[in-house]
Amino acid sequence: MNKIYHPESERGFADHEWLVARHSFSFAGWYSPEKVHFGKLRVLNDDIVQPGQGFGTHPHDNMEIVTIPLKGSLAHKDSMGHEEIIKTNEVQVMSAGTGILHSEFNPSNTDLVNLLQIWVFPDKKGHTPRYNQKFFDPIKRKNKFQTIVSPSKDDGSLWLNQNAYFSLCDLDKNNSVSYKIHSKGNGLYIFNIEGKINIDEQDLNRRDALGIWEVEKVEISAEETSFFLIIEVPMN
Repeated sequence: MNKIYHPESERGFADHEWLVARHSFSFAGWYSPEKVHFGKLRVLNDDIVQPGQGFGTHPHDNMEIVTIPLKGSLAHKDSMGHEEIIKTNEVQVMSAGTGILHSEFNPSNTDLVNLLQIWVFPDKKGHTPRYNQKFFDPIKRKNKFQTIVSPSKDDGSLWLNQNAYFSLCDLDKNNSVSYKIHSKGNGLYIFNIEGKINIDEQDLNRRDALGIWEVEKVEISAEETSFFLIIEVPMN
């Protein structure tokens, strides 16, 4: 087993007034040569957007983009004709493929929105752009894993163009779960959203993360009631 620990305190930080962003990997004006990517995982941004503010229309290509609102709602509009509102307990997947324009705004006049924006390199360039979103019942991740993103079009999750899996878990204090790698050669990036968990004698507090590879499964225990995300991606 190989591990790399990313404490919350070492994330990148940017305050644009309308946006407060924390970066797990090098992004925009923040660069860390030791944190460019983890395997095929390129970006994990923890963003807080002020009421009535957002990301204006901008382009993307050849990237799989997953958005997970943790609090509040986000209004989406893109060049494929989609105009949607994505809410807490929903997940958005956008395959930028050959090219797409989109905007994301906080539609509330009073409430902040906190979201995770995650980018994964696709399995190849040139995919047809695509958008989808889905509600995931939080009851179904209580003390077990709920797969929200996968390569499969048939398992009830959202799919993307990469051999990657995203799973959420709400784990009660003093409970534990075991995660088994889906594909040999994949690694895990475990991002603890809330609470305190322990993995192989490494504590993860709120917003800490741990990358693990060359392992078949991991055991995760909760020292406090916790909510965390596992991103499984190819390492090469």
